[in-house]
Amino acid sequence: MTAAGETTGTSAVSDFDVETAVTPRAGQSGVFDAELSERWRIGNGVNGGVLLALAARAMRDAFLAGDPATTHADPLAISAYYLTPAEPGALAAHVEPIRTGRSVSTATVSLRQSGEGGDVERLRAIATFGDLGAVHDEVTTTATPPELPPVEECLSMDQAPPQFLRAASLLERLDLRLDPATAGWAAGRPSGKGEMRGWLRLADGREPDVLMLLLAIDALPPTAFELGLPGWTPTLELSAHVRSRPAAGWLRIVITTRTNSGGFVEEDAEVWDSEGRLVALSRQLARVTPPRR
Repeated sequence: MTAAGETTGTSAVSDFDVETAVTPRAGQSGVFDAELSERWRIGNGVNGGVLLALAARAMRDAFLAGDPATTHADPLAISAYYLTPAEPGALAAHVEPIRTGRSVSTATVSLRQSGEGGDVERLRAIATFGDLGAVHDEVTTTATPPELPPVEECLSMDQAPPQFLRAASLLERLDLRLDPATAGWAAGRPSGKGEMRGWLRLADGREPDVLMLLLAIDALPPTAFELGLPGWTPTLELSAHVRSRPAAGWLRIVITTRTNSGGFVEEDAEVWDSEGRLVALSRQLARVTPPRR
């Protein structure tokens, strides 16, 4: 059974759905179990977008458990703090509903894994859910879709530096094509402009939905690479707004940064669907770490 706002493009179960699946824990209301694998690793931990989607799925399922008829299945706004890197293995999502209203509902979630001395909190988030199917189509915006070369003229990730591919297993799950104008870092010639642009879809053919948008906002290489800063940039805080359920097909993504100060960089992302609609936005704060020698 597929929840409101969720679609799948193939009959087989997608890796993304497997990685973000949650199961209610018997006898413990609001607690969901999950299993993280090596397949979505980036650097020292599991990709932050995958964790965000898993957190949203757990909150959505908590709302559905409380009221199976609820239409509040779409994360409209979610803000997450990444406390420690999540590792492959068992993970528990502890959900606390805060308010259930007519048009929106709000909850918090804590993602935890067993570690030395007991549970280690990986992520804490608060989110507001609603029904994007009930949102009217009228849009007023000054935003415009990023201009990208055709998909076939963009660079696939198998052309990325070998050391980058070895540290990012999630790239095997993604069909990501970068605009060559924002991929100078891969050849040791960063532009210095702090911008990444590219096309994205899942490699297994699964079509995008609102949960995949939470992965999309954190799927491109860090903008710090184009600033000539090749170290990893772990996310500290990320806030996302989902504006519409995406149409099937490629997603178009642009991520920009304006300030690198004191070892911290902000990144602003826009995700546009195949019909030219702005379907998600985000801002995150990340820490720039120097590469290991």
